[in-house]
Formats: sequence, structure tokens, C-alpha cells
Amino acid sequence: MTRFGYTLMTEQSGPKDLVRHAAGAEQAGFDFEVASDHYFPWLSSQGHAPYVWSVLGAVAHVTGRVDLATYVTCPILRYHPAVVAQKAATVQILSDGRFMLGVGAGENLNEHVVGQRWPAVDERHEMMVEALEIIGELFDGGLVTYSGEHFRVDSARLWDLPTTRVPVGVAAGGPKAVSALGPLADHLIATEPDGGYIDQWNALDGQRRIGDGARAIAQIPVSWDPDSEKAAVERAHDQFRWFAGGWATNADLPTTAGFAAATEFVRPDDVADQLACGPDLDAIVEKVRPYWEAGFTDIALIQIGDETLDRFLAEAAGPLLSRLREAAP
Repeated sequence: MTRFGYTLMTEQSGPKDLVRHAAGAEQAGFDFEVASDHYFPWLSSQGHAPYVWSVLGAVAHVTGRVDLATYVTCPILRYHPAVVAQKAATVQILSDGRFMLGVGAGENLNEHVVGQRWPAVDERHEMMVEALEIIGELFDGGLVTYSGEHFRVDSARLWDLPTTRVPVGVAAGGPKAVSALGPLADHLIATEPDGGYIDQWNALDGQRRIGDGARAIAQIPVSWDPDSEKAAVERAHDQFRWFAGGWATNADLPTTAGFAAATEFVRPDDVADQLACGPDLDAIVEKVRPYWEAGFTDIALIQIGDETLDRFLAEAAGPLLSRLREAAP
């Protein structure tokens, strides 16, 4: 069964609103909730970037049914992997076993703040392998000492281990990432409705297949508006045109000003062609359809615009979920 999730978009809402929206999304019927882990918004007009791990601690206490996940945390620069393991284990305890640690190789936008150089993608994948090895050993329990090319750990131990081991999902933006990181993870996270990622994952030696122990998780933005398609397009263009750049470009831009410059010539019509905008719930279903047709098991929606979220959860989410579940396998 395809599961549908809600995105706690930390770039567009403050911490108290995120916690309130999390409770509302569970009440509306979403199956899971994912939260972005950013130091910056993508564009200044989004206006927020609270510390997601504090938010998740609060969300764990205002929800009781939905699964929770980071989408995604970068464990190689801004955070040391040993600290990521500690945070994930703590949230797993607070949520009574509902948490998944989603990880990825990150973006310069959020990692440059610690003053280190931004590595090329192949090096970031090497760092991710070491980070996942460290996190996995700490989740195993006991004392961990690790000496790698990129990371060292000296006699670390997680003193509060959850009863349910934290599952790990890895964001893979290409075949190299799937090959390198897939064997160290439980679930696949991808950004495009491309069944090739799933086929490659399923071909990994000894890997649990998608839909049979492993899940393939994706995310798609929508701009629902109860009254006006024009308003929905304008809002999406103002706050989400960065999406048009693609991850190969987005990973390397260092500032919100850089994202604004890179998307200067993206027109509202370009955004409207790419995203579902307006009151038509069936149009949203059709934009989501390619993901389950490609084999994704979990699809998280982003509703664009903090000012719309209360109405989206109260008015649109329930009927939309009904239509998605009726259409999806």
C-alpha cells in the first residue's frame, strides 16, 4: 500500500507553528511526517530555519501515530556522525519507535556555516560511507572507536539506546550514490519519479527489496489554494522557484542570494508547468501519480506557503488523501 506523508518544511514555518502543523497533519490522516534539516531557507522569502531536532522532540510528544523522519540530515560537515547518532537515538525513544533517520550528502547552503570547504560530490559520498559506518556501530551499542580518512571517533557510546533500532534512509541522487550508500541503509530516498533508482536498489547484493522490507520514499511540492490558481502560482514562484534548478545545481549554491540569482529567469508559468497549483485536488493527484507508478512506496507532500497551511490541513488534506488512496495501488 502506498503511504502518503506530510512535510514539516522548516524553511517556511517557525518552530511553534511546525509543532502545531504536525499535530494537525496527524489528525488529517497522513501516514507519516518528514522534516527538513536546514540552517538556511532556500530563498529569503521563505523566512525560517529553526533547529529541526528540537522541533522533532516536541513533535514526538504532540503526535502518537504517524511515523517521523528527517528529510534529510547531512552527517558529514555541520554535524559529526557520532552526534547525529545520539540525536536520532533520542528522538526514537521520545517517539516510541516511530523515527527514521533520513540522511544525505547535503547542500553547501546549509553546511558552509561551519567554515569548512565544500567537498566535491565523490568525496562527500566517501564521507557518507564513513558516517554511516559510525552511526551503525553506535546503534549496535557498546564502545566505538573509529579511525577513517575523514572521521575519527574516540571511545564513544550511546548511553540511551532505543528498544527499536533507528532505521536509516539514504538520499541517492544517482547510481553512484545508490551503489555506495545503499548497502549501509534500510530505505531509499530519491528526488525524482525514476524507477531506475528502485531497480538498482533491488539489484544490490543482499539488499531487502523495495516493498518487501525496504521502502522507497519521495517528496513532491504542491501549491493548493482554495480560491485562486493565480495566487497559488504566485506563491509557488515567490517561495519555491529554487526547485527548478535541480539537485546538481542546488547542492553547490552557498547562499539564499545565490538561489535568487540562479532562478532569476524562472517565470511563474515555468513553476505552474512543474507544480500543481490551485484548488483542483485531481490535478495534485495527477502530479503525484508518476511516483507510485515508478514504484515509490512513500510519498510526502509539501504544501507551499506557511500562510496556507492551516486551511490546507483543515479543508484540503482529508479529501486529497482520500483521492490519492483511491488512485494509488
